[in-house]
Amino acid sequence: MKITGIDVYQVPYRLVQRDYAWSGGHSVAGFLSTIVRIRTDDGIEGFSEVCPLGSGYMEAFARGLPAGIAELGPDLIGQDPTRIRAINALMDNRLGGHAYVKSAVDIACWDITGQVAGVPVSTLLGGRYVEEFPLYRAISQGTPKQMADDVEKYRGEGYRRFQLKVGANPDDDVARVLATLDVVKPGDVVIADANTGWLPHQALRVVHALRDRDYYVEQPCATLAECLTIRAHAGQPMVLDEVITSVNALLLAHEQRAMDVVNIKIGRVGGLTKAKQIRDLCESLGIAMTIEDSWGGDVTTAAIAHLAGSTRPEFLFTSTDFNSYNDTTLADDAPRRKNGRLAVPPGDGLGIHVDVKRLGEPIVRIGN
Repeated sequence: MKITGIDVYQVPYRLVQRDYAWSGGHSVAGFLSTIVRIRTDDGIEGFSEVCPLGSGYMEAFARGLPAGIAELGPDLIGQDPTRIRAINALMDNRLGGHAYVKSAVDIACWDITGQVAGVPVSTLLGGRYVEEFPLYRAISQGTPKQMADDVEKYRGEGYRRFQLKVGANPDDDVARVLATLDVVKPGDVVIADANTGWLPHQALRVVHALRDRDYYVEQPCATLAECLTIRAHAGQPMVLDEVITSVNALLLAHEQRAMDVVNIKIGRVGGLTKAKQIRDLCESLGIAMTIEDSWGGDVTTAAIAHLAGSTRPEFLFTSTDFNSYNDTTLADDAPRRKNGRLAVPPGDGLGIHVDVKRLGEPIVRIGN
């Protein structure tokens, strides 16, 4: 089997609720998502999706994806997409960094390989542990009342895990967390996610004010060293997100006992191949995980579902369903949330069928 063509599409999404706001004054009302289709000489096609959270979140931006694929594409034509590790080695040799660009190729190759083997991607990733798994709901930064009302709303839809967007003025953030803790019920999980937004002195004020409360602290500061300072003073479990960018970053954080949970964002680490490496290491090291990505729609949600569903359930802290946040459907059979949970697609490959007519015309086309 050989790759004969690569098509790159970009599709705008709008949020179905109010604007999504997080630390640093960042706020978005929609996204530009990139869908990649890899075509083969056997007629099998693989799809992937990468959707950066705007241009101000980490090292990714939507308009960089087509340029990155155009740079890599000519070297991928003629390659066997089922030789996924060889494809990754080729990409790493051809293009330094830009993990989010490589993720688009990697995920599509997993989709193709699953179809060739006649099994779901979750089987290739080690085998399915569960048919469905629990989701978290991200709660956009707002007033304490707005955020508490959102938690109550989504709790009524079956969610039991809530990721609060904080990382602003410490007094306001303390009020946000307290308002939310007043409305949750026993068994619910609350995560205060600063997205690197606090300076250490601000984070220390928050964790001291909330020392006796039951919640998780997520990525309070920008660097691992700063987060270690906060961990030494916090009485709550620590989640690391933005600093977990690779296997080496994970091992460094583990060596310093920096966290109890990590967030694995598939696109940020370079695709399912490297996400699986990190996932398997976490299981061996006893680290719980949130399996997710920066953002996305139907294709991203399917990829997340396969990785989460093949993760040992005792290590799966939570996951997410980005397609429920957006107004656009690209695959009618993509997994959809039900009572705060998501099912793993049972079909071969990613197990979904993208309607190419909904993608518009490709903005980059490589090969035949």
